Amino acid sequence: MQIQINTDKNINFTPELAQRFQEVIAHELRRYADSITRIEAHLNDTNSAKKGVRDNRCMLEARIAGMVPISVEHRADTLDLAIRGAASQLERLVKKTISKEQDGKGGMSIRYISQNNLEE
Repeated sequence: MQIQINTDKNINFTPELAQRFQEVIAHELRRYADSITRIEAHLNDTNSAKKGVRDNRCMLEARIAGMVPISVEHRADTLDLAIRGAASQLERLVKKTISKEQDGKGGMSIRYISQNNLEE
């Protein structure tokens, strides 16, 4: 799973910070690392130099093998909270997306289960 982090000009992004954020994202999505080919993170400070409530934004886009990309967005007071919130949201969305795909292919249908219960 490749993780790419993009920032706007208002964020002082160091290699150490990039490494820490990559670890947070990788840890949160570790269960699905085999299914996810790439994650792109877009970090923005929406109020620039001004301080504000929930002015840090993290948008994460995941590319799951064989599926359309999915994305989430989270805003928070700090970049760390924004990334953690977005990673948590993305983990839930990936789980839901993969579950739907698996249920739709090869799983027993309600019609099949209902017919078998009627025969018993």
